[in-house]
Amino acid sequence: IMGRLKFPEGFLWGAATSAHQVEGNNTNSDWWEWEQKKGHIKSGIACDQYNRYEQDFDLIKQLNHNSHRLSIEWSRIEPKNGEFDSQEIEHYKNVLKALKDRNIKVILTLWHFTLPIWVSDLGGWENGKTVAFFERFVKRIVPEVAEYVDMFITLNEPGVYVYEGYIQRVWPPGKKSLFGEIKTILNLASAHKKAYKYLHSNFP
Repeated sequence: IMGRLKFPEGFLWGAATSAHQVEGNNTNSDWWEWEQKKGHIKSGIACDQYNRYEQDFDLIKQLNHNSHRLSIEWSRIEPKNGEFDSQEIEHYKNVLKALKDRNIKVILTLWHFTLPIWVSDLGGWENGKTVAFFERFVKRIVPEVAEYVDMFITLNEPGVYVYEGYIQRVWPPGKKSLFGEIKTILNLASAHKKAYKYLHSNFP
């Protein structure tokens, strides 16, 4: 008869969210704009985690999780091209610190599907300049939060993003364009490589 099975020491138990799913009122993002225009289910206040993160992280502890994956919202941190909001950066530092204070390992996603509206207006991931915009964002935010992060994820499921946005067309940008699809794939790959190289060079 098989004996008791035991997970290895250090095994990570946790859950995952994206900022847009849980924070609420991400009004500077392309997804928020999409929701208003397309009659999509509106995220609205969502779970209000922007304000309730301490309570949510207490629930994580009650569930005996020892890790948590979450994302930061680019559109909050850089609501206009080249203008970074220091108050929002401090907010995310407080969020991540709240996890570390509870001895939760932090897995931070740098991009989880949403774009600032100004990036979207310039063509989103179809525009090669977005690679440079994202690299600038990464280089600005990572040094601020790295001390609270155990693992970074550069881009969340880029293949899913392309499939839903260009093939199914149920997510932003919601368009049928083979050329746009190909450019998006190539630019996402380039953005990942640049972010990966920066992270490993500076925060190995």
